Amino acid sequence: MSEEEKLLKEAKKLPWEDRLAHKNWKVRNEANVDLASVCDSITDPKDPRLRDFGHLFRKTVADSNAPVQEKALDALIAFLKAADSDAGRYGKEVCDAIAAKCLTGRPKTVQKAQDAFLLWVELEAVDVFLDTLEKAIKNKVAKAVVPAVDVMFQALSEFGSKVIPPKRILKMLPELFDHQDQNVRASAKGVTLELCRWIGKDPVKSILFEKMRDTMKKELEAELANVTGGAKPTRKIRSEQDKEPEAEASSDVVGDGPSEEPVADAPQEIDEYDLMDPVDILTPLEKSGFWEGVKATKWSERKEAVAELTKLASTKKIAPGDFSEICRTLKKLITDVNLAVAVEAIQAIGNLARGLRTHFSASSRFMLPVLLEKLKEKKPTVAEALTQTLQAMYKAGCLNLVDFIEGKNVKTAVKNKVPLVRSLTLNWLTFCLETSNKAIILKAHKEYVPLCMECLNDGTPDVRDAAFSALAAIAKSVGMRPLERSLEKLDDVRRKKLSEMIASAGGGESAGTGSATVQSSVGSTATGNSETSLVRKSAASMLSGKRPVISAPASKKAGTAKTGGNKKDGAVRNESSKSVEPPEDVEPAEMGLEEIESRLGSLVKPETIAQLKSSVWKERLEATLSLKEEVQGLQELDKSVEILVRLLCAVPGWNEKNVQVQQQVIEIITYISSTAAKFPKKCVVLCITGTSERVADIKTRASAMKCLTAFCEAVGPGFVFDRLYKIMKEHKNPKVLSEGLLWMVSAVDDFGVSLLKLKDLIDFCKDVGLQSSAAATRNATIKLLGALHKFVGPDIKGFLNDVKPALLSALDTEYEKNPFEGTAAPKRAVKSSVSTSTSAGGGLDSLPREDISSKITPNLLKGFESPDWKMRLESIEAVNKILEESNKRIQPTGTGELFGGLRGRLLDSNKNLVMQTLTTIGGVSAAMGPAVEKASKGILADVLKCLGDNKKHMRECTLAALDLWLGAVHLDKMIPYIIITLTDGKMGAEGRKDLFDWLTKQLAGLSDFPDAIHLLKPASIAMMDKSADVRKAAEGCISEILRVSGQEMIEKNLKDIQGPALAIVLEKVRPGFVQEPFESSKATAGPVSKVVSKVSKSTNGSLKQGNRSRALPTKGSRPDQITSVHDIAIQSQALLNTKDSNKDDRERVVVRRIKFEELRPEQIQDLENDMMKYFREDLQKRLLSPDFKKQVDGLEILQKALPSLSKEIIEVLDILLRWFVLQFCKSNTTCLLKVLEFLPELFNTLRDEEYCLTEAEAAIFLPCLAEKLGHNIEKVREKMRDLMKQIIHAYSVAKTYPYILEGLRSKNNRTRIECTDLIGYLLETCGTEISGLLKYLNMVASLTAERDGELRKAALNTMATGYKILGEDIWRYVGKLTDAQKSMLDDRFKWKIKEMEKRKEGRPGEARAALRRSVRENGPEVAEQSGDLSQIVPGPLFPRQNYGIPEQILERNPVPRTIAGVNGPTDWNEALDIIMFGSPEQSVEGMKVVCHELAQASNDPEESAIDELVKDADGLVSCLANKVAKTFDVSLMGASSRSCKYVLNTLMQTFQNKKLAHAVKEGTLESLITELLLWLLDERVPRMEDGSQLLKALNVLMLKILDNADRTSSFVVLISLLRPLDPSRWPSPATAEVYAVRNQKFSDLVVKCLIKLTKLLQSTIYEVDLDRLLQSIHVYLQDLGMEEIRRRAGADDKPLRMVKTVLHELVKLRGAAIKGHLSLVPIDMRPQPIILAYIDLNLETLAAARILTATGPVGQNHWTDSTGNNPSPPANSADVQLKQELGAIFKKIGDKQTSTIGLYDLYHITKSYPKVDIFSQLQNASEAFRTYIRDGLAQVEKNAAAGRTPSSLPLSTPPPSSLAHPSHDIPSVDAKPLMNPRPDSYTDDIRASNINPGTLDAIRERMRSMQLASSGTLEPGSKPMMPTHDNVSNDNMSMNQQPTISPSQMGPEAPHPVVLPMDEKALSGLQARMERLKGGSLEHM
Repeated sequence: MSEEEKLLKEAKKLPWEDRLAHKNWKVRNEANVDLASVCDSITDPKDPRLRDFGHLFRKTVADSNAPVQEKALDALIAFLKAADSDAGRYGKEVCDAIAAKCLTGRPKTVQKAQDAFLLWVELEAVDVFLDTLEKAIKNKVAKAVVPAVDVMFQALSEFGSKVIPPKRILKMLPELFDHQDQNVRASAKGVTLELCRWIGKDPVKSILFEKMRDTMKKELEAELANVTGGAKPTRKIRSEQDKEPEAEASSDVVGDGPSEEPVADAPQEIDEYDLMDPVDILTPLEKSGFWEGVKATKWSERKEAVAELTKLASTKKIAPGDFSEICRTLKKLITDVNLAVAVEAIQAIGNLARGLRTHFSASSRFMLPVLLEKLKEKKPTVAEALTQTLQAMYKAGCLNLVDFIEGKNVKTAVKNKVPLVRSLTLNWLTFCLETSNKAIILKAHKEYVPLCMECLNDGTPDVRDAAFSALAAIAKSVGMRPLERSLEKLDDVRRKKLSEMIASAGGGESAGTGSATVQSSVGSTATGNSETSLVRKSAASMLSGKRPVISAPASKKAGTAKTGGNKKDGAVRNESSKSVEPPEDVEPAEMGLEEIESRLGSLVKPETIAQLKSSVWKERLEATLSLKEEVQGLQELDKSVEILVRLLCAVPGWNEKNVQVQQQVIEIITYISSTAAKFPKKCVVLCITGTSERVADIKTRASAMKCLTAFCEAVGPGFVFDRLYKIMKEHKNPKVLSEGLLWMVSAVDDFGVSLLKLKDLIDFCKDVGLQSSAAATRNATIKLLGALHKFVGPDIKGFLNDVKPALLSALDTEYEKNPFEGTAAPKRAVKSSVSTSTSAGGGLDSLPREDISSKITPNLLKGFESPDWKMRLESIEAVNKILEESNKRIQPTGTGELFGGLRGRLLDSNKNLVMQTLTTIGGVSAAMGPAVEKASKGILADVLKCLGDNKKHMRECTLAALDLWLGAVHLDKMIPYIIITLTDGKMGAEGRKDLFDWLTKQLAGLSDFPDAIHLLKPASIAMMDKSADVRKAAEGCISEILRVSGQEMIEKNLKDIQGPALAIVLEKVRPGFVQEPFESSKATAGPVSKVVSKVSKSTNGSLKQGNRSRALPTKGSRPDQITSVHDIAIQSQALLNTKDSNKDDRERVVVRRIKFEELRPEQIQDLENDMMKYFREDLQKRLLSPDFKKQVDGLEILQKALPSLSKEIIEVLDILLRWFVLQFCKSNTTCLLKVLEFLPELFNTLRDEEYCLTEAEAAIFLPCLAEKLGHNIEKVREKMRDLMKQIIHAYSVAKTYPYILEGLRSKNNRTRIECTDLIGYLLETCGTEISGLLKYLNMVASLTAERDGELRKAALNTMATGYKILGEDIWRYVGKLTDAQKSMLDDRFKWKIKEMEKRKEGRPGEARAALRRSVRENGPEVAEQSGDLSQIVPGPLFPRQNYGIPEQILERNPVPRTIAGVNGPTDWNEALDIIMFGSPEQSVEGMKVVCHELAQASNDPEESAIDELVKDADGLVSCLANKVAKTFDVSLMGASSRSCKYVLNTLMQTFQNKKLAHAVKEGTLESLITELLLWLLDERVPRMEDGSQLLKALNVLMLKILDNADRTSSFVVLISLLRPLDPSRWPSPATAEVYAVRNQKFSDLVVKCLIKLTKLLQSTIYEVDLDRLLQSIHVYLQDLGMEEIRRRAGADDKPLRMVKTVLHELVKLRGAAIKGHLSLVPIDMRPQPIILAYIDLNLETLAAARILTATGPVGQNHWTDSTGNNPSPPANSADVQLKQELGAIFKKIGDKQTSTIGLYDLYHITKSYPKVDIFSQLQNASEAFRTYIRDGLAQVEKNAAAGRTPSSLPLSTPPPSSLAHPSHDIPSVDAKPLMNPRPDSYTDDIRASNINPGTLDAIRERMRSMQLASSGTLEPGSKPMMPTHDNVSNDNMSMNQQPTISPSQMGPEAPHPVVLPMDEKALSGLQARMERLKGGSLEHM
């Protein structure tokens, strides 16, 4: 071994870096060769080895050795072919190295360098490619520039302008035009000409010609004359290549011809406007003296000034700026007295509109009324200028049709008193309608049609004609439907004229459009074909005289051909494959025997190979036998397939003469192809010629045929057939052809036709087989066509019409032997990834369809509209002829105009032509197949209208057309059109009858058709038709509908049925009816799978079509509809299963980090588990698939279901956000763009549902989004930027910006730039009120020291924005900066000042000060005009009606008003003004003053200041109540909660003073309490900034209002609020169900407030106006009514129970005296007020419980209250009651659980009876107990002085019942909407109140129930036990004859007291008393 060989062998052990950098060039050379082979062997673009190789090429392509450099480029090309777009990260360095070192090398090196460049483009590294070329074209060596320009040319020519942006090329070309080298200039011209092919000549001329020399212009002008047609890309980027298999598979369903829509191949339309750079015209306009000129008195000076503006504005693209002042000036000049000035101003407006486009929208709307009014001028110059300007404004997009209506400009103009204005306005409107798209007209036509119809009655002919034209334009765009109702109102003359105009407009348009379309499509096709056949490698080849000759296609070994061409030619397509494989190379390369032996290695024994080479046939036979054994013994055969096949093809080879050896070789190859997992197509190519020759030999025929069949199983019969066509056609041996055809017969029988290109096969049979002179060949061909007939049916005959009659008869005989079998399953399966898209649907749709777009000529379309009926008939017959020529199988391409022409003939006045048209439409639909539904553009609706004709022949033709249409599409696609026809009032009775009969006939052939249920409603309406025939037909149709729809579907749709049809449905729908077998359908259905019949719509069609032999295969050819039962079961489930979802548990484990971290493997696993749990199976498989296409499909499923699944998506939102984060971390751009398309829709849905992200959800998603903002693709960055802004507004600015600030710390500079820009956006749009934002400005300021220029620029811009808002105060927030940084900031601030002065925005910081002054100095109107006000203080999300007291200027004593200073209002009156009229932030200053005044007045010992403020108290509270909603709404939009806190604090200070609180009126109090309770319940408040503090403040304020406000007003307001609240008063809208839940929560909160007031009623009863309170209770009960009270009583209604409790407490405290307070209750009304019955019931119940004592003689029913509220109670009675009450209180104090309440009760007794010595009652108590009471009373007194009550103190277990208080547990008022009060223990006593007090057993039972109720053993939430009183006689009535309400009437919720538990002693005493009553010693009570 030589030294060199040793060196090379040792070098192979080194790492790649060392080998490629080795000092020996041969080592480097071999390393590059090895690297290329490794890259060639890589098939997975995600292979980790590719990442290791990427960085190596930067140095290798710059190798100084030319051969090594060439091999390095080979390796780079192999690497780029194997890699995907991830390789783009190495693009910049490698491309720069190629441009520097490779473009000046040898021609081959240059060519390979150019191929590498193009591969970078293919990998989407376009920006890197163009950046490199920008540097390369500046090379001083011309030899290096030409290849660079050439590769630019090649990239544009191959990839097109969608991939290569023309704008960048246009910027590079000007410097090349002046290059000193003529070759460079020639190349530049070539690139220019190529640009013209892509974007048109005009844009190129306008942009480049002004930068050229005259000679260059002339040369290019001459060359441009030779540039014709458009251009199509011949090469696609890698991501689009991945989509090709799907596109090709879908095209195979229709046919093998070109099936793509012409739109897809149309050249890109590039607006010249987008290619231009904007020009600033404001600066030169300022310098030109424009402003002085327009104010001049001389008209000529004014005209010159405006002419200067017109000239400047004539530039094609104007830079946006502040043109408002210019527009105001021009508006004045339009009405200038001098018409020349006016015309110039109008022209200037037009130029501005063209140059600014949408940036001129606001100004256009501003000037439109004046322009329209100016139309009254009769001067032609003025009218022409106005017309051009108005049209320019509309064409530029400054205005749209909706703007006209909203601004009412057109409405005003068409009613102008000047006819010229009306007519010209309508003419302009017609122009707008003609140039608008259909969607806009559909949106606005409802406004314009009535307007134009009104103008048809105008007295001026011009106006009427203009109105006719406008209506014709509407009809031309959106059809006649919008005009149908309006036409009915017109007289015959006008209707006829309008119809003629519409017809002429439609015809002209369709003809013109058709012509243009056909010509352009033909031209582009021709051009495309010719261009693609040219091999253009240099830009100079575009020039005349240098065009290359047409040559053969490029070699498949070339890089570009391999990537672009082989994909279509050789790749076998398979839709079901889960991964997209790279295209397979099918052409085998040359390989010598020596190379084959070297690659075999030890795989085959050397002696075997030696024997194979032997000249002795026996040795060769022995070698083949041993080789066969070795091959069969191989464990890993797949790796050696190709080399073994190559060995056999080389030795003994296909020229072997010995038959035995031949057979062994064929058997070995058959074994390999059938055993190997993948058999390459190149191996088939190596073997197929020899194998086909062996088929001709009878000795080897069987083995050879078996081998061909094995090839078909391995690579698919389509590939094998394609290869055989050429071999069989050109072979000299006729046996090869005849026997090959016979093998094809068996192959078709085995594999079917789903994988064959039928067009090629039929053409081969026609052109070769049937034309052969050999009878055997013809017979074999006939057999093959017969086999095809078995699969595709009789339609194959249409392709053989031109065959000789003798052969036709032979074919017919063969067809009879092979009858059509429909969907026959193939006998053999294909192993490899071959498309099976047509296998399930039979072969009919695989028959070729012809593209007839070229035959639909303009003359043909024009003939449809000819006034001569013969010409129209000829056009219709021409269509029939086209169908015949195309074998009645056509493609939908280019048939849009054809359907338009046929649609017009359906309205023809000649009925014979209409019938002929119907026949033609039926033929077209049958020929086009399923695609007719989309291509026909709704023509079916017009066909169905023909059923309204009274002629029978016409209706029969229509039904025949429907039959043909149904043969092409499914019935479910026709149902919507049929429903519209059946409900059309213009349809005659005969037409409806015929249509129902037709439907009945079609439904009779179906066994299951759920969509038929949609026909039930129109059929039920037809059952009430006047015509008996229609009713009978409808009845028959209903029977079929019920049979095929299914019982469940019918029950769901019963609500749609009415009239007689309902009886039929109810009679028919019985158990088992819809499942009954239908014999006729069974008899005619044919062999169809039962499973498929249940799950497939397409099978329904085939069942239905059983009676028509031709239609059956058509319906069976819908493979996409046939789905497995499992798939159907999955798809029937809900998309998201949130039943067991617990979002809170998932969010608890979320780590709340602000910094983003990549998902760990265990987190990804958790995500997958969650998705499998909650997402439907097919959805989660798609979303978790490694194939990005399936992920996109999954997202599309979610996107479609988003509106209907909003609730479920909210439940699993955290899971979805985690999945989005996972996608953000991946590198697939397509999936990422789809995610970014979906996310804005998702957040819009969340906004509509009023859902705000939780903190956990934000922590999942926002860190990732902030980090990924710096994506390297601009389009992605832009979408992410918009998404972040959307989240900022939807979530919370304050909660979002910490994540943005974290982005400033990112390592990615782009991320830091984006986050810096976002902070500037926050400053500009949300103001500086966001707490904490300003202190982080130092982070932004520190970025000015960064090296990256873009980052510094972004930081300076953000600081400049802050400076604009804060002024010089910004220096307080910038932190420590270097002098250089401060200098940069200072310079930028100075620039900002100049910019603000230029834009007339004032000085920095002035806007804030002006905003504060605006309200105080100028009133609210000026403030509203301030732009900053709307930015800083956004309006409420959901406006709601204001029920509070209107905001009005308060009436006060006249006080001299002082001017408000900058620092705030100076006095009380001014403060009230600013609170009332200012924005929430402004009103804070006023509230500060109010709080200060209130504090000072509270400290005044004489309280004179408070007395002064009392008169303003009600107005102040009213104003603050209205301000509550505004401040909270603004805070919810992301602003600071500062204003909310101030409002609540001001109200708190107001209500702390009882005088001020009592001065608040009842209406104001109601408004305030309602507002506070609503915000307490609002679910958004806790998510606000400081939300918990706000809730606490609302709670405390509510308690303070209840404590200090007027008690009567509080009671009345709260009782009135127990009624359901109006939905408009809620802060946010919702559904009816949500409102019901909200009202329930609101009522519970009101009940809590009433409980608090009721608890204190004993001590505050004298403060309450009992008459007013009883009146409010009376009104509440009367509004409910007795029936409602009974209903609510059974439903445990809390509001009703609360009212009863209040009434019970009042009766208990006042006794019978309560009846003296009914002055405001109409007690004389009949029936009696409900309140009287409740008062009597309470009196009786309380008396029975001995809570009241008799005060009069025995036997009288006169009672007094237990608390001494009677003005003059007897002393002895009061003492007894007081002692009883004190005893109960002491018992409370003795209990640990109720001691606190007892002490408070005792404190109230001491206050109510100060003279009573309570300690005299405790003589027998211990000293410790008395001390405890004494200390407790002292503590209670302190608490009372501090304003604390028992309700605001923490309590232990709720106290037991007492005489003084009801049993309710009265919790504090808090933000929780639902309360859980203790069960109402009054119920048992009420139910027992009918028990006769004289019955001892009943009394015992009653006492027992009272003990249970008072013992506190009842669990919260449970109902009290019911007393058992079955032994009580109903006849035993009480002596009390007062009217009572029975328990059945009152319900279980009636109020009742709870008594103290009675021991046995008390019960015995009661028993003794009852005995005395029985003995007669005492009268009954």
